[in-house]
Amino acid sequence: MDNGTLREIMEQYWSEIWNYAYFLTKDREMARDIAQDAFIKSYYKIATYRGQASFKSWLLAIARNTAFRYKRSAFWRRVTLMPRPPAEERTVESAEAAYWSRQETDELWRIVMDLPDKYREVLTLDILYDLPVKELAALLRIPAGTVKSRLSRARRIVEDKRKEEQE
Repeated sequence: MDNGTLREIMEQYWSEIWNYAYFLTKDREMARDIAQDAFIKSYYKIATYRGQASFKSWLLAIARNTAFRYKRSAFWRRVTLMPRPPAEERTVESAEAAYWSRQETDELWRIVMDLPDKYREVLTLDILYDLPVKELAALLRIPAGTVKSRLSRARRIVEDKRKEEQE
C-alpha cells in the first residue's frame, strides 16, 4: 500500500472507523486517536488482509482491537474522562417538527449508549454498518447465534426503556 492508497482508504472509511471507535469508548478524542492508529496499523499490516471478509470489516476489527488496547492501558485507567461530550451547537434554527425528531433521535442514542458494552457494540455495528451476521460474528469473535441473541436482547432493552420513558 502506498501513501496515496492510504489517503484514499482514510477518506472512504474515516467516519465509519471513527464512529465505531466512539461507540466503543464514548470519547471523541480517544476515538480520533484510535481511528488514526487503526489506519496506521492497516498500512503496515495490509499483507495480512486475506479477503475472507470485506475490507471494511477488516478495518473495523483493527479499530476494535486498538480500542480494547487503549481501554486496557494504564493511561486509560488513570485519566478521568467526561461521561458524555457536550452537545454541538446548532447553527441553523429548525422547525418544531425537526426539533422533536432530533430530540427523539438523541434520546434513542442516549439509550443505546447506556447499554452494556456487549449489546451496544453489536447493535451499533448492525445499525450503522449493516454487516451480515456472519461478518459480525467474525469481527466480534463470537458465534453467529450469540450475535443474533445479543441483537435481539439489545433491541428489546432499547424498546423497553423507550416505553418506560414515554409513560
